[in-house]
Amino acid sequence: MAFSFNEGAPKDRFTITNTGSCSIENATIMLDLSTSKSGLIFDVTGKGAGVEVFQPLVIMTGADALRTIPSVKDGDNRIELDIKQLAAGKEVSFTIDVDDTMGGREITVSGSEIEGAQVKFSQSGTSETAFFASNASGLIKVGGC
Repeated sequence: MAFSFNEGAPKDRFTITNTGSCSIENATIMLDLSTSKSGLIFDVTGKGAGVEVFQPLVIMTGADALRTIPSVKDGDNRIELDIKQLAAGKEVSFTIDVDDTMGGREITVSGSEIEGAQVKFSQSGTSETAFFASNASGLIKVGGC
């Protein structure tokens, strides 16, 4: 399974792609920004922890693969995707605003700032964890068919 982050103005985009040869079913994918180098948070309201521009979570592709749309509060640093079924080659992507809390240009996030953010895949009582690399992407091993 591949995951990536694309900084955009005004919306940032996360993409999770099933790169395997079989469907992913009854699984959860946790994106945890608390382990990132820049103390990243989700900025979803005009008042709160974020800086200037804000954007709520919007599922762009793969909404039908999810059991529910995740709830995100301003200042949260985790999102959990509850996967019902994600077919091979398909993706779930969403836009949201991500800000750093360590100073600098807080309204933009570079690949190196998301480096270290954790992605945890859980299914059938087992889990695998991977981290965003400095190029704002990564791979995580999931079980076979």
